[in-house]
Amino acid sequence: MAEIRWFGHNCFRIRSREALVLMDPVGKNTGYTMPRQTADIVTVSHSHPGHNNLGQIKPEYVLLDGPGEYELHGVFVYGHRSYHDATKGSDLGYNTIFSVMMEGMRITHLGDLGHSPSDEVMEELEGTDVLLAPAGNGPLMSQTLMAELVGMIAPKMVIPMQFRTTLGDKDRGDVAEFARQLGAPLPDPVEKIVIKPSDLNEKMQFVVLTPGA
Repeated sequence: MAEIRWFGHNCFRIRSREALVLMDPVGKNTGYTMPRQTADIVTVSHSHPGHNNLGQIKPEYVLLDGPGEYELHGVFVYGHRSYHDATKGSDLGYNTIFSVMMEGMRITHLGDLGHSPSDEVMEELEGTDVLLAPAGNGPLMSQTLMAELVGMIAPKMVIPMQFRTTLGDKDRGDVAEFARQLGAPLPDPVEKIVIKPSDLNEKMQFVVLTPGA
């Protein structure tokens, strides 16, 4: 089983029997405050302040911040090259999409993706079970474009990030509109979700988490 919690913006903590993975540790400039964390593996999609708050993580973790294939603590992690903008990084630089293989599931974090990925990357994302996707009508990827991308990846579960809440990302769109774009009912938010492969089926599930510890 894998337990997933959301600390706001793009920051997720995923705990399994093998390892504890922290993705895009959130900075205060987003409106969110992440409690001090421990982790075995930390992934950073890009080096902007809202995504690389490494000072809040106790030492002795392994940092992954670029493309590659990694095996750590019995967990496979794949970093896929993409960009934070629609101009191949010339404006905002690179973005790394990370896929984590744990507990028999592929969990993919899109980072701060600013464009539709290449065909090669899309092929590498095939088989994604759980997709962590920006949902707040960002300046480069609208909710409509992101919903289309989600449809192409065809995950079994979508967990949105980067949408407006009472705590942060107040300049972003509402998650209800993203759910509408996906054609999914908007569920009540939950503090965490614990999932195993048998919980997933062909009908896509849409899960909204509440930000916090």
